[in-house]
Amino acid sequence: MVRIAGVNIPDKKRIDFSLPYIYGVGRSLAKRVLNEAKVDANKLTNALTAEEVNRIRSILEGNYQVEGDLKRLVSSNIKRLRDIKSYRGVRHMKGLPSKGQRTKTNSRTRRGNVRRTTISGKRKVEKK
Repeated sequence: MVRIAGVNIPDKKRIDFSLPYIYGVGRSLAKRVLNEAKVDANKLTNALTAEEVNRIRSILEGNYQVEGDLKRLVSSNIKRLRDIKSYRGVRHMKGLPSKGQRTKTNSRTRRGNVRRTTISGKRKVEKK
């Protein structure tokens, strides 16, 4: 298995589909890195030479923030928003969507899949 930026890349996949396993690398960045490293995107990961892997690794770790550094940056940004108590920070604290989505419906994943049904206001009279 090839290891880049602390992540094991799958062997039996094409390299342009394997690189997005790294946090912070999407399809377009993977293609850009492969073009810069002069590596064929159709190659399987296990067919790469050590030199090609080193070129990809040096480009990713040198020019882009990936994995731990990027996660640390994102969490510090969210912490800053919470500390200054901005609207987005408050939404993060409450566990609600922070980018303007509606919450009357469609925020199940953010709220934890809570399904509350409405109950009529009348209370049932107890039988004697």
